[in-house]
This record gives sequence, C-alpha cells and structure tokens, in this order.
Amino acid sequence: MFQRRLSDWSDLDTSSLVELEREGSELLGDSPGIVPNGGVGTTSFYGEEGAEEDDEPLYVPYMNIYSPEPGGNVFKDGKTPIDFVLVWEEKLQSSRKPRGKGAGPQRDGRAKAERLDGYRKRFHRNLLKAGVLCEKEQTLSERRCLHYMKLSAPWELLVYYAEEMCMRAPLQAQPNPDTNSSHRFLQWLRLPNPMYQHVPNKPLDYYTCAFRRSKLQKFLGSECPATYFSNTQRSRILYEILSRAVYGKRKHAEVGIERLLQEGIYSAAFPLHEGAHEMPEYQVPPESLNPRQILSQYWARWSQWYKYQPLDHIRDYFGEKVAIYFAWLGFYTAWLLPAAIVGTVVFISGLVSMGSNTAAQQICQSGQQYRMCPLCDTCKNWFISDICPMAKVGYLFDHPGTVFFSVFMSFWAVTFLEYWKRKNATLAHHWDCMDFQEEEEQPRPEFAAMAPQMEQNPITGVKEPYFPKRDRLSRVLTGSMVIIIMLCVVMIFLVSVIMYRGIVTMMMYHTGNSLLMTQAGNIANISSSMVNLVLILLMGQVYTSLAEKLTRWEMHRTQSRHEDAFTFKVFVFQFVNFYSSPFYVAFFKGRFIGYPGRYGKLLGMRNEDCGPGGCLIELAQQLFVIMVGKQIVSNIQEFLLPKLKSWRQKRQLAKVRGTQLREEPQRWGQDYELIECEGLFEEYLEMVLQFGFITIFVAAFPLAPLFALLNNWVEIRLDAQKFVCEYRRPVAERAQGIGVWFLILEALAQLSVIVNAFLIAFTSDFLPRLLYQYEYNSDLSGYLNFTLAYSPRAYVSANHTVCRYKAFRDEDGNYTLFYWKLLAVRLGFIIAFEHVVFFSLRCIDWMVPDIPESVEIKVKRERYLAKQALADTQEVPLTVSRGSSSAGSSSAARSMSPSPWAGGGVTRPEPKRGRDIQNWQLGPSEPTTPLE
Repeated sequence: MFQRRLSDWSDLDTSSLVELEREGSELLGDSPGIVPNGGVGTTSFYGEEGAEEDDEPLYVPYMNIYSPEPGGNVFKDGKTPIDFVLVWEEKLQSSRKPRGKGAGPQRDGRAKAERLDGYRKRFHRNLLKAGVLCEKEQTLSERRCLHYMKLSAPWELLVYYAEEMCMRAPLQAQPNPDTNSSHRFLQWLRLPNPMYQHVPNKPLDYYTCAFRRSKLQKFLGSECPATYFSNTQRSRILYEILSRAVYGKRKHAEVGIERLLQEGIYSAAFPLHEGAHEMPEYQVPPESLNPRQILSQYWARWSQWYKYQPLDHIRDYFGEKVAIYFAWLGFYTAWLLPAAIVGTVVFISGLVSMGSNTAAQQICQSGQQYRMCPLCDTCKNWFISDICPMAKVGYLFDHPGTVFFSVFMSFWAVTFLEYWKRKNATLAHHWDCMDFQEEEEQPRPEFAAMAPQMEQNPITGVKEPYFPKRDRLSRVLTGSMVIIIMLCVVMIFLVSVIMYRGIVTMMMYHTGNSLLMTQAGNIANISSSMVNLVLILLMGQVYTSLAEKLTRWEMHRTQSRHEDAFTFKVFVFQFVNFYSSPFYVAFFKGRFIGYPGRYGKLLGMRNEDCGPGGCLIELAQQLFVIMVGKQIVSNIQEFLLPKLKSWRQKRQLAKVRGTQLREEPQRWGQDYELIECEGLFEEYLEMVLQFGFITIFVAAFPLAPLFALLNNWVEIRLDAQKFVCEYRRPVAERAQGIGVWFLILEALAQLSVIVNAFLIAFTSDFLPRLLYQYEYNSDLSGYLNFTLAYSPRAYVSANHTVCRYKAFRDEDGNYTLFYWKLLAVRLGFIIAFEHVVFFSLRCIDWMVPDIPESVEIKVKRERYLAKQALADTQEVPLTVSRGSSSAGSSSAARSMSPSPWAGGGVTRPEPKRGRDIQNWQLGPSEPTTPLE
C-alpha cells in the first residue's frame, strides 16, 4: 500500500513540469498528515494534536445517498480514486525475423516504436517525480497490446494545485431552489408548470473564496480529504499536471499530453465517467442513481424536450464551460418562442390577405395588355400576366407586416442579449466564475514551452514565458492575408454560382415549354442555392483546419485568447461564406441590369434581374435552402457520425481484446470505446450563424425564427445525448460566459438593424407603393402601369417591338422625377428607422442593469464572509446564509461565535463535500431546517 507522510514529500520533484519555479519542499508545506492512497490519515490535517477547535468551520453533514458502484473507478486496492486514464496501443513484434525487402521497414517500425516508448517512459517518470500515483492495466491479443495507465493525485498534490489554479473553496452552504423567471411567472398566475421536474441529488450552492492551504480548516468538509475535492476538480488538477509535464526536449516544445496525443504516442487521455448511463433493470430510488444516470434520465431523453435543463447537475459533472453553453442554448431557445409566434402570425396574415393584394390583382387581370421586353438576348417577348402566381406568392414576403416584424426582431435581439447578460452574471456568480478570466487564467502549456524568452509579470512580479508583441503582430498580419485570399476564393465561387444561374435560366427559356419558361427563375434560383450550400459546407471544413494552424502559429498567451482569435478567424470567413449569396440577392441583384438597348453585362452575359415575384421571394428561397439545409445536414451529422465512429471504435477494440471479448470490460475500457469529445466550437458557430439568419434577413423570411426554434429543440437533446452517452468525459473547464461569441452576437444584432432598414427601403416594394398612394391614388389604381416604363426610342428604331420593363424611366432611358423622390424617401426612411431603433435600444440597455441587484448583494455577502473566514482570528461566522443577506444573519455573523460543534457532547457527523443535502443540524437543541 502506498503510504507517505507529508514531511516525506520534501523530495517531490517539479522540475519536470513547465513553469513551476518553487522547490519541492515548498509545494507541500509542513502539515504532518498521513495519506494512505488518498484516504484519511490518523493525524489532523490542520496542525498538531491539541489545536484549538475554535478555528473549525460550520460543518454541513452530507447525506450519502448515492454510493459508487463497488470495484468502480479505483485502483486495485479498492481505495485510491482514478482521476485520469492514459491509453496507448502497441503492436507485438513477431519472433520470426523477416528477410529480403521486408526487413528494412520492420527495422524502421521497431525503431519508431522504441522512440515512442522512450517518450512514454520519460513522461511517466516525470509524473512520478511530480507525485502522481500510477497503476497499469493491459489487454493482450495475438498481435496487439492495449495499455491503460490509471492516474491519481494524492491529497497533498490536490491541495497544492488547488491554490496554484485559484480554485474556489466553500465557506457556507446556502439554499439552491429550483426557480427561474418562467416558473415564478406561472406561479404568480397560479397556473401549473409542465416544464418543471424534480431532479434528485441537486447540488448545493455555496459562498466561496479562493482556496488557501494555510486556511484549510476554515473550509467546509476539509476534514475528509477523500471527498473534499469533487471528481471534476480532481480531473482538472491532474490534467493541469499532464499539460505541464515534459516528455522530450523543451526547446522542441515536447511538453504536455496534448502534443503526445497529436503525435500518436498515446491513443487517448480522459477522466472516467461515473458509472454507466443505462438505467438498472430493477426499480431503484431516484436518489441512488449515479450522476451520469441522472443526466441521462432527466436531461438526455427525447421525452424531456420541454423540461427545464438540470444546469447545476451539468455543471457538477462536465464543468462550467459545458454548462454555460447549454444554459445559453436553452435561454436562446426559450426566447425564440415569442419571435416564432409573431413571425408565424405575420406570415399567416400575409397568406390571408394575399387575395386582396391590389398590385397582384392588376397583374393577373392584365391579360395581354402589357407586352414585356425579352429577358435575354435570344429570348422572346412575354406578357406580365404570365407571372400571376408568383406575384401572389411574392406578397407573402413583401407586405406591411414584414416591416413591423423587422422592427420587432431588432428590439427582440437587443433585449435578448441584455437579459442574457443578467442570466450570465447570475450563473457566473452561482458557479464561482465571475472573476475567472481577468485574474486566474494561466499561460497555455504550449505557449510556455515555445515562448522564446522570459519576462517579469508586472502584476505578480513572477517571471513568465513571453512572446514579443512585434513578432506576434507580424504573424497576425500574415494570417490576415491568408484570410483575405480565402475570402477571394469565396467570391470566385459566388460568381461561378451566378453564372450557373444565368446558364440554367437561358436553357429553360430555350426549351419552348411555357411552364419551364415561367418558372425558369425559380428553378435556377433553387438549384443554385443547393449548389451554393454544398460549396459553403466544403469551404467551411477546409478553412477551419487552416485557421486552427494559423492561430497556433500566432502564439497567444492564454487559452481564452487563443480560442477568441480562432473564433474570430473562422467566423469572419463563415460570415462571408454563408451570407455573401443572400447579400448579393438582397442588394445587388437587379440593380445593374440597365435598360433595353443598353443592358449591363458581365463576362459577356447580361446581368441578372430579379425574378417575376421580386427579389424578396428569391431571397426567401435562398434563406430557406441555406439555413434549413444547413440545419438538416448538421443534425444528420450529429446523429449519425457519433454512432458510426463509436461502432468503428468498438469494432477495432474487439479485435484487440480477442479472447477477452466475452468478459465485461472495466470502466476505463468501456470509456475508451466511446469517441473523443469534439468540444463546443462547432455548436456555438452553428447557433451564431443561425442567429444571423433570423435577425439580419428577417424582413424577407418571417418563418426563420420558427425553423430555428424547431431545430434547437432537437439540437439540445442531440448534444445532451452526445455528452452523456457517446462522448468520453471531457476535462471540466471553467468559463465566465460564452466569451467572444457574445461580442459577435452584439455585432450581428447591430448589423441586423442596418440591413433590415436597407432591405425595406431598396428591396421591398413597400416604399414605392406608399409614395404612389400619397402622390397619386390611395387605392393603388393604375399602380402597375405606373411602375412599367416603355422601351427607349433607340431600341424601337433598331427593329424591336415596343415593350415594357420595370423601372422609373422615360422614353429616352433617363430616370423620372418620381425615381429621385423615391430615392430621397428611401434614404430618409433608413435614417429615421436606424435612429429610432438605435435610440430605443440604448434606452433598453440603460434601463436593464447587467447584473441583478440580488446578485450584487450575494457578491458583497460572499466578500464579507471570505474576509472574516480568512482573517487571522480564531472565530468564524455562525449562521448559514439563506440566499441574500438579512439583518439577522449579518448580526449573527458579526457576533463571531465559536463553532456549534465544539463541546456540548454532540458527535460531529462525518463531513463530506456533498451536493445533495436535504437538511442540516446546527446543534443539539436546534431544529432541523430543510434546504429546499
């Protein structure tokens, strides 16, 4: 059995870790505890026997309802917990010596295997020097050997790194009720809430402060080292050690587990899931389920699509970064509901009033009155009555209701972001991440290994790896040139799609079929949109891998800056990639066609004109194909690809296990059969692009929020199933919010106001109809004839038939006075629209505080408790906070009474870092008070 006194840890070597300048003796201090395999020693962890008990914290006993499965995530001794697992595969060498041509490659393969094995051995030695406990398992077959290295961090190492990584430690427990705004609103209306569900073993909320070894006795549950740190905290600490450990030469950046995985030295590295996700075959109390089963039963099932997400359970199991994503996705989906309802009502109102559209009625009743000019150089004349059906359909996307909806969505977007700020502040404080990014983030291990020099940190005074800003700037500029080149490639593809659309349209006209001729524009537009979607998806995959390499080359100091730079690069490209075609249809198509006799041309082809129903209906078609098509493709990929990858992984492992296939694999073997977690970047990118579609072009596609809502209901459950059932457990990461994605969302919300203003002014027929009603006829009588110009005299004199075309021009091809009036009205509308909306949005921003008042009170209360608990006194606050501070609790805290467990003949219950406390007892005469 592994047993070591704290005083014996003075030989612990941290020289194998990057950026640890302290001596080994400084790592552990002088506490005299004994830790057999991370268990409880025989001596107090806070000092010598006989220390005063006044320093003890207010303990909260933990009702240990859930017990881990026997023989689960522990070493062979049955006690030492497994915090991380390293896996690698090894080909067994044949005893027969090859001859001839096969001898050379086999020698090379053997040499490579020996080199990789040398890296692994040095990495393992460095982990042992750092104090990590290791235990090895292996699975043999005829040709392969599968190795599992189980790792565990002993108590002393956890304590050191908890302070090094600025982890938070609990001071006092407080209630954590299941409440949110919709639940309170329904309670106020005295209506049942079908979205509510009771999830067992809900984690407690705590007042916390930064962990300090010297103040260990002040923290809740610190008497029981085996359960003080949660599994997510233990795995986070061990991942930090793995990221800093050296396996080769530092000057070659041969540091950290991530590079070991990239070079194939290890096949996988992951923390273990806490048991199976399948429910037991027999009936068990909900409180006895393991955390993974609770998430599977109450979150990942399709039948839970309308229930609240158990965010505290998600955070406790996967960490704050994953929990923040699902909190934002759920919040965004809930806010889509009113937008979808209003958009559907606007669409239905257009559908109902479609028959009473005066402009469409005039087109349908015109017969052969208006002979239109040919749509191409070799085409024939046609009559405007031929487009009667498309004129009626076009009204669905171009009526006064769409103007109202675009204004509504502008307010919706900004209000949504303002209330997300409040929600994010509440969650950040609740999960102890409010000041994480600004004060606590460490340099990236890869940055620390590859930085060319060391500089003193002006804040901490400690020397840290440093990369010159001038060198980084040159690299960023070089990367920007690569982005510009890729954007030019996107533009080339866009021109190719435009030419494809023109060729298809001409082919349809030359068939002579009246149906194909009238629907040529729609056929060309829809087919080109599908081709464009395929190109968009292919280009996105290529550029994402390129952007990842560029971002690594730029050498950003922290992981947050690295991710932000990568996010910015990919989003800029994907923004142009996805939105270039809709922008072209909305603002450029049909603007440069010229007039009969002087048509504008590009590469010998006449410039595109809008279809029979106008540009808005073509824009709606583009948005539907790109937005909904992307969602369908993404959901199919998210549903099928993990299952295919998992099936392939299990099949490969079945060959390795061979004769042991019938035996039930251990937890580490079962988790290795799962697929590696792919992170949240693609999930965020998909949702942010969707946000752009439902805000920027919403005037042309009022059903966009409805399709987004339906997609997100599916997206939440697909993502939940991936994380719970199909992914290996990711390393828990802290996060203050959604990061740079929020800035992107704000930029999209501001851009949507401008784009919708221009869309209504220049693409819609709303303002031309309004000006005609004001100047000529309020019932739009004669409006169709007014909007059609006669072909110029020069065109007719060249042996062409007199025809009409849609423009405000005279018989010489010059713009009429009405055109210039209309242009002034359009510009005035844009200025008025933007000023009114932006002023209203600033008012909303001013009226809605970013941080709720209740959170500000809790922050002040937490700072007060931290100051009292970490002061060099022998007394701590007595009372347990129950939410926001009150006069009674404050006065009791100021009284600084000694611990209620001191004396009185009361046996202190075994303290644990539990999350599922139903009640606690303040003393022998105190009544039991329920938490929830």
